[in-house]
Amino acid sequence: MSIIVNVDVMLAKRKMTSGELAEKVGITAANLSILKTGKARAIRFSTLDAICKALDCQPGDILEYCEEE
Repeated sequence: MSIIVNVDVMLAKRKMTSGELAEKVGITAANLSILKTGKARAIRFSTLDAICKALDCQPGDILEYCEEE
């Protein structure tokens, strides 16, 4: 997939665990894991909004487009 999810990068920068983020966002740890590994097919804007609020970042810090070769 040409969309890369950089949640791990932002978690490291904010020194936050996945569990803490999942709790703040209101999603399960399993759903956050699916998102982090890039296996998610979609993300709700409300979830992206909550992640950005919890990590104090922009959507572009979380999602990155990379052209496939």
